[in-house]
Order: sequence, then C-alpha cells, then structure tokens
Amino acid sequence: MMIRIGHGYDVHRLTEGRKLIVGGVRIPYEQGLLGHSDADVLAHAASDALLGAAGLGDIGSMFPDDDPATENADSIHLLRLVVDRLRENGWRPVNLDGTVVAQRPKMKPYIPAMRQRLAEACGLTAAEVNVKATTEEGLGFTGTGEGIAAHAVCLIESV
Repeated sequence: MMIRIGHGYDVHRLTEGRKLIVGGVRIPYEQGLLGHSDADVLAHAASDALLGAAGLGDIGSMFPDDDPATENADSIHLLRLVVDRLRENGWRPVNLDGTVVAQRPKMKPYIPAMRQRLAEACGLTAAEVNVKATTEEGLGFTGTGEGIAAHAVCLIESV
C-alpha cells in the first residue's frame, strides 16, 4: 500500500447578490463568494488537496472556469467527482483537515455540518474530517472582509 499527502488552497472575493456556501453549508450572510461555480472555498481546497496528493492536477484543470457545464455548480458535487477520479486512478481518501480563514461571518456554528457534508462527499466518516476556522485579526483581504480563504490537507492511500 502507498500513501500520499496533499495540500489545497483557495480564495474567493465576497460580493453582493450571491449565496455564501462554505464546506457545502449555506451560511446566512449579506454577501456570498464570487466564482464560476458556487465558489465554495473549502470544497475547492479539499478538491485540490485530493487531486494534488494523487498527482492528478488541480480543480481548475478538471473543471475549467470557462466551462458552461460547471457554471453555478454545487462544489460538493464537484468534490464527489474528484473522489471518483481518485478511485478510478487507484486511490481513496483516508482523512481530510481544512481551515477556513474569514473575519466574518463566524464559522463555528456551521462546522459540524461542514464536516458531515465533506465526509459524505469523500466517502469518509465525520470523525475522519476536521474543519477549523480562524480570523486574521483584521489583517489582509480576509481580515478586512474582502474575501474568504481555505486551506486543506489530506491523506490518501492506494486501493
């Protein structure tokens, strides 16, 4: 058996007129994330971590932002397709750990649901998925409320 680790990072600008979806969970807020799909930064970071660990490129290569088929797509669905691609190439996720970087809104109340949604998409249990949230103390684009970022790391194993 082989094991590999992967890291993913994503960022999206906050804007008016969009729903805020992070980790597959709709969060009530006056702004949402701007992007071709639903702009779920945590699902995108998780996808990049998994694809990177398997040596299969990144989410932008798999789902180009000029493809009409993925416009406003549910990023949890895209994450499921990433996991399918891993399985087709002889890999399976073992665990996932993500960090959301946002000054506001507060993510803590939504973390259990995020863990569950990500776990279901990856074929894992909620115990095999961890999600954390942090602010940047008012610094940088996330600290000033211009956007939200996410990091994810994962472990995959050959099947």
